[in-house]
Amino acid sequence: MKWRCQVCGYIYDPEEGNPPDIPPGIEFEGLPEDWVCPTCGADKSYFEPLR
Repeated sequence: MKWRCQVCGYIYDPEEGNPPDIPPGIEFEGLPEDWVCPTCGADKSYFEPLR
């Protein structure tokens, strides 16, 4: 499942990850608690699942 940042619209896609820190295959729930949006810096609480 993909997740969207409600602040800037960035889409986290587990198939792509967030290189170089997060390799492909890491689900959103598996991201470190201190992970933030790479575009705007919003924390994980600002993300919503895309269905």
